[in-house]
Amino acid sequence: MLHKSISVLTLLAAIFFLSSCQFNTVYDKIVSVEGGEWDKNKSVHFEVEISDTISSYNFFIVVHNTTDYRYSNLFLFLSTHFPNGNITRDTIECILADASGKWYGKGWGNVKETDILLKPNLIFPLSGKYKFFIQQAMRNDTLTGIKRIGIRLDKND
Repeated sequence: MLHKSISVLTLLAAIFFLSSCQFNTVYDKIVSVEGGEWDKNKSVHFEVEISDTISSYNFFIVVHNTTDYRYSNLFLFLSTHFPNGNITRDTIECILADASGKWYGKGWGNVKETDILLKPNLIFPLSGKYKFFIQQAMRNDTLTGIKRIGIRLDKND
């Protein structure tokens, strides 16, 4: 009976710990790449409502790739549409594997999830709706092996 109580307490502690890791996440969305083939002319789209322009955020790009993905990196175009109508466009390199081919992402089986910290301590200058558009920027017109793309915003304390 004591062993069972310890197991239940351990499980509850683990659940509490894992749920507290997500406590500061204010936005987390992942979008599937249609058919597992990402055309260079198609973008994934995210809309985030920001009301706090004083706090800082950690801005992550989240990549779910298969182990059949043939590259160790992924180039992306990120277009940001600000609430006032201004637009910026950045080119981002996401490193998914080391030089020997070992995947950085976590996960079991043939799908790996890699969280890339794009901008630490980001402060949004305006309140309102921000729109983010992400396109693949590799040399292939159609990219295979990328299953899902997402963004996550974690508020700093």
